[in-house]
Amino acid sequence: MPNGTLEKWIPSHNFFLDMLQRIDIMIDVASAMDHLHNGYSTFVVHCDLKPSNGLLDQEMIGHVSDFAIAKLLGAGGDFVETKTIATIGYTAPEYGQDGIVSTSCDIYSLWHPNDGDVYKKETR
Repeated sequence: MPNGTLEKWIPSHNFFLDMLQRIDIMIDVASAMDHLHNGYSTFVVHCDLKPSNGLLDQEMIGHVSDFAIAKLLGAGGDFVETKTIATIGYTAPEYGQDGIVSTSCDIYSLWHPNDGDVYKKETR
């Protein structure tokens, strides 16, 4: 992708995203996650949503990448147990501690406040 990852942009002294761009990217990523969670009869749980897995194209539209540890939840499946470990700091507590994967884990990762998040205010 021409503009690299979100990790490159946030936080950065060399690159800048204004508030409108941040909101647009949040909507792009949230829409992609909604499609994965609700767009099929088998739900897709990313399991490793973080800034380095958010890509930005030429128009600064956000895309989700790296489905290496993604899990599929069958129809009616609320969760699945796994021993796969995601990135510490972005993982929902129930996933990191008990290996319980659900769509809620992705939502936690998307909105969990840490240094790389799209919506966190940069300090200069």
